[in-house]
Order: sequence, then structure tokens, then C-alpha cells
Amino acid sequence: MSGPYDGAVADLIAELGRLPGIGPKGAQRIAFHVLSTDSGEIQRLADALVQVKARVRFCVVCGNVAEAEKCRICLDPRRNDAQICVVEEPRDVVAIERTREFRGRYHVLGGAINPLDGVGPDDLRIRELLTRLGNGAVTEVIIATDPNVEGEATAVYLSRLVGTLGIDVSRLASGLPVGGDLEYADEVTLGRAFEGRVRVPAARPPASTPDPAAAVIDP
Repeated sequence: MSGPYDGAVADLIAELGRLPGIGPKGAQRIAFHVLSTDSGEIQRLADALVQVKARVRFCVVCGNVAEAEKCRICLDPRRNDAQICVVEEPRDVVAIERTREFRGRYHVLGGAINPLDGVGPDDLRIRELLTRLGNGAVTEVIIATDPNVEGEATAVYLSRLVGTLGIDVSRLASGLPVGGDLEYADEVTLGRAFEGRVRVPAARPPASTPDPAAAVIDP
């Protein structure tokens, strides 16, 4: 819905509203920002959109975004070939890279198993993953799918599949966020928190019983 606008403004609002995460009000704000912005800046934005569509592709090895056949991570000889981290989308690679904790390779599935939307294992890049695991160099597969119902279903499917190959399979730990309220946690997050619980070491008893009178401060 473009509201009371028509012509080019209505078309722009309608197209912006198709973008993920942008509602009708957000589309209107962006449209009027475009109208009030310098033409040169808008042209640079338009050129960037055209260029990214023309130049960017998906890596033939891992499925990450790239401007050549292989992405920069697959071309990096310093990465650990023994570990592959499996994610749903290329944006997940960016999130993990920001932590600087993982130095292995990646494999982007292109989504998650979701029967309600008609997405099954054959619609994902699972066959490509199994091909990569067949070279004998990989010793661990880290499953980093989203902590939701679809991500959990994908993780279970992959863990059973990869487990038959004799390769170690691990899953990113997840649980309750710091500062969050228990009542607002969904069942998947709460279940994972229970699964990943750790034992709290018992407190050591004091060496001697303190004298209560010693704790009294003389005014």
C-alpha cells in the first residue's frame, strides 16, 4: 500500500515495501529521503545496486558471496581445512567472522529445512557439503544454523548425515541471553539452555568458623 501517493512516488514506495524488514511506513520514509537527497548521491546508490547484481555471485566451493569463482575465505591459505562451519546464509559468515574465533572454512546451505514453505534437504547445498567431506581432510563439522525450529531441524538432519561419515559433529552453544527474562524465552532457546547447562562447582567451606563478634564494627 502506497497510501495517497501516485505515480513515481507510489511505485518507489511499493518497490521499497517489497524489501525484507521494511514496512509501509519505513518505505515511505525512505522514499521521501530519496526525494530530498542530492541527485549525485542517489545515482551512486543506483550504480551500486546495479554493480552488485552484475558482479557478485556465489562461491563455487562454499556458497558465500564472491566477485570471482571463489570467495576470499576459500582462497585464504591460512585457513584451517580440517574444520567446516555450516551456516544458513552468507550474512551468517559475516557474523561469525566478526568474533575472530573461527579460522576454518565455511559452507553456506542457502536456507534451512522448512516443510511448511516447501524447502527440503534437496533444495539446500547439502550434496555439495557431502562432496567436500569426501576428500578426507575435514575432521570436524560445526553446525551453526539459526536457533529456531527450522534451524534445529536442519541441524538434526545434518548431524545424523555427517555422523555416518565418521566425522566429528558439533553444534554452536546457545541459551538464555544475558539480561533477558526467563518468561520471554521461546521453547527452543530454553531447551537448548537446559541441554547446555554446566555444573557449578561446590563452594569450599571456610577454614575456620568466623567469630560473629569480629564482624561488629566498634563505632
